[in-house]
Amino acid sequence: MENYEVLLTSLRRVIRAIDLYSKKLSKETGLTSSQLIIMQAVSVQPGIMVKNLAESINLSSATVTSILDRLEQKQFIKRQRFEDDKRRVGLYLAEQGEAILKNAPKALQSHFVTRFEGLEEWEQMMLMSSVQRIASMMDAESIDAAPILEIGQIQTKDIQAQIQLDEAT
Repeated sequence: MENYEVLLTSLRRVIRAIDLYSKKLSKETGLTSSQLIIMQAVSVQPGIMVKNLAESINLSSATVTSILDRLEQKQFIKRQRFEDDKRRVGLYLAEQGEAILKNAPKALQSHFVTRFEGLEEWEQMMLMSSVQRIASMMDAESIDAAPILEIGQIQTKDIQAQIQLDEAT
């Protein structure tokens, strides 16, 4: 096998691992990885506003709002206006959201982060450099992406609306 084939096979395995985890998460909890990460962030910072939440998880406010709408429909999240300023809306976990979160598996990236942080700093830098080079070689530098391991999260501004529609189904 050629070296590039070995590399491409490894990349496909990474994509497949993310896909399998996403399917497992969905089957066990009915949540996507993005929904789980949003719920985890809200549980850590009750009352957080959408803009701050979006910044903390590196997704656009529009994407987060769309995901929050679905979580609110499932009664996992609730929005509540601040008493002192009715223009501001805080996010909180609903009782059902707290119950789902207690039983939810760790996000795939939690496992990855633990292992990555266990590496020597030079090894971390080498991996980051290599993967950044791969992204460059694939002309992917301008693709908007969040550090969330889930199929469908890498998106350009032009296809963001389509991905939001796909997640809704």
